Amino acid sequence: MACVDSARLTFTNQRIRRAGGDVDEVQRRKNRNKSKIRARVEHVFAVVKRLWGFTKVRYRGLAKNANRAFVALALANVYLSRRQLMASIRP
Repeated sequence: MACVDSARLTFTNQRIRRAGGDVDEVQRRKNRNKSKIRARVEHVFAVVKRLWGFTKVRYRGLAKNANRAFVALALANVYLSRRQLMASIRP
């Protein structure tokens, strides 16, 4: 059995912010960037799942399901940017 250097291991429970621990500005900036990306992605999935009922998919083959998902996500992006698109069309 090989000896494992425990100093190099990083577990997920070590990344949890403990009570009284301070978060430095670099970590705060990283968290903010992750949250921005996560929010933008999750809004698209919310439209697809809640508005259009794309919660469960019947297996029709990977290609058909992938195409259906890609089209649904593309339409969700158009749906979410509809105000900006309409503003650019109107004078």
